Amino acid sequence: VQLVESGGGSVQPGGSLRLACTGSGFAFGDFNIRWHRQAPGKGREMVAAIGISNPPTTYYADAVKGRFTISRNDAKNTVYLQMKNLRFDDTAVYYCNAHRSFGDYWGQGTQVTVSS
Repeated sequence: VQLVESGGGSVQPGGSLRLACTGSGFAFGDFNIRWHRQAPGKGREMVAAIGISNPPTTYYADAVKGRFTISRNDAKNTVYLQMKNLRFDDTAVYYCNAHRSFGDYWGQGTQVTVSS
């Protein structure tokens, strides 16, 4: 079982990044996928989630609502997090989490840094 995040990097305020979370070794399409982040010195928080229904339900934390968009392509075993209008306080390590009652998998995280 593996979850791999990609797409992190450094960007200026107002910029955009698209994170990807690709799973293997399990039935990716049967899992709800969540993006969490952890900023330096702070706890981990969930910022977005997408369900398995058709069309999938989505959730966004208030801090990212209107700026982040989560989507999934189960044919590619991948969930995307499109991040726009990034702010300094979006700086964090972003983690992908595949969750169901019978399984819970985490990636290693990808760093997003917003700086001028």
